[in-house]
Amino acid sequence: QVLLVDSGGGLVQAGDSLRLSCAASGRTFSINAMGWFRQAPGKEREFVGAISRSGGSTYYADSVKGRFTISRDNAKNTVYLQMNSLKPEDTAVYYCAATTASRLVILITQYNYWGQGTQVTVSS
Repeated sequence: QVLLVDSGGGLVQAGDSLRLSCAASGRTFSINAMGWFRQAPGKEREFVGAISRSGGSTYYADSVKGRFTISRDNAKNTVYLQMNSLKPEDTAVYYCAATTASRLVILITQYNYWGQGTQVTVSS
């Protein structure tokens, strides 16, 4: 089993930056790619971005490309989501997720483990 703990959310103003963290514990050796998703009120959970096991490959949703950056520190079993130039439409609960898949994947069903989520609110 793998436990993921999200943190770093908060209330910020449009244009501000925020960094989310996701700490993994347990059978972390089974994890390959990791991803971030978000869910706004009344909307479905959507893919934000993913990073490969080595950190050498990343993939982002068009809505965040150029503003968000995913990185990981395997020594600390932690993945980060750096969010810059935040917009009110980025307001959502953000979830990190881990997959045993050997490639970058974007579907919710392709992820095996999930964090509890952290709220990000961007005011205009």
